[in-house]
Amino acid sequence: MHSEVVASRSAESRNGNGSSPAVDAVSLAIIEQLQEDGRRPYAAIGKAVGLSEAAVRQRVQKLLDQGVMQIVAVTDPLTVGFRRQAMVGINVEGDVEQVADAVTAMAECEYVVMTAGSFDLMVEIVCEDDDHLLDVINRRIRTLPGVRSTESFVYLKLKKQTYMWGTR
Repeated sequence: MHSEVVASRSAESRNGNGSSPAVDAVSLAIIEQLQEDGRRPYAAIGKAVGLSEAAVRQRVQKLLDQGVMQIVAVTDPLTVGFRRQAMVGINVEGDVEQVADAVTAMAECEYVVMTAGSFDLMVEIVCEDDDHLLDVINRRIRTLPGVRSTESFVYLKLKKQTYMWGTR
């Protein structure tokens, strides 16, 4: 298990006017430092970005409060008992947001995005095994009002998973 910063692009990270909070170059440098090591001391970050420890602490708290980033422990699901991952495309009749909200409430659904294209929603699911995945898709997702169809893409091997895109 290791810590990384996950930049949040969710609706909760938006200002009241629908725009994203402004993030200046110094804040981006702080985020980059935390992405390299989420437990890096504020004093070390301050030295790297040219701020005091207290100023870094304030900026990090502001970034957290605004929903710009989260500091979390990122695990390899296989090492903590989750043997099956899949991306599931969902086609919806009617209100896509209602289905997205229902799927978002499911603990197994780690990533939910509304899309344009072949599917209305793409959902990443992390489960203990194939039976658990079948239960989530067949008994919980497919039975939601408005779900017309699903297509599952079971992960055979995870080749890359990073969260460094937040400062590009």
